[in-house]
Amino acid sequence: MLNVSNLNVFYDAIHALKDVSFRVEQGEIVTLIGANGAGKTSTLHTISGLIRAKAGEIHFMDQPIHGMEAHKIMQMGLVQVPEGRRIFSQMTVLENLDMGAYARKDRANLPEEMDRVFQSFPRLKERRKQLAGTLSGGEQQMLAMGRAMMSRPKLLMLDEPSMGLSPILVQEIFSIIREVSKQGVTILLVEQNARMALSIADRAYVMETGSIVLEGSAKELLGNEEVKKAYLGS
Repeated sequence: MLNVSNLNVFYDAIHALKDVSFRVEQGEIVTLIGANGAGKTSTLHTISGLIRAKAGEIHFMDQPIHGMEAHKIMQMGLVQVPEGRRIFSQMTVLENLDMGAYARKDRANLPEEMDRVFQSFPRLKERRKQLAGTLSGGEQQMLAMGRAMMSRPKLLMLDEPSMGLSPILVQEIFSIIREVSKQGVTILLVEQNARMALSIADRAYVMETGSIVLEGSAKELLGNEEVKKAYLGS
């Protein structure tokens, strides 16, 4: 579904991504793990069209999307939930969800989509008239994910969904990611909490200083001694 090939990205003189290549098959949960500054977010931003690559190719559903504008990539069904939530804090929960569907032409199906989001995130239904800025961190993460779901993504890219959340909320968010996957949405997950990411992923790639240094099934990487030492605290 997604094929990233020899991606190179520079920030001025800094070589941020170095020949990054990986794939995501339809129906998979694939995770990119690595320390802060490894290049995970830069990878997502480049796929989304927010950053331009110096070299390399990105194909989504066999279509080349490198060089395409970000809003057109999103309209194809490749949608990113950004790091730090980025919700519209002065708008209500309902208004935020509506914003997620702004580019959709099939407006008649939106009530059905809203119901599906509320099934996945019942707390958002309870707080639908509340200002988004007054929600807890966990609820804001749910809202960011729900807003993305309103655009009916084919592939959902999640950037650090567990950031700043309590362990109980982390468990809840990851359970919801599993449920979203079961609904037929392919997922590319960037996450510092390597243990949680590997516990729900099918396959994983390890990034260090802008390069992919290791890949394999999530089960293999959970048992890998290097990965355990560097990322799993054991």
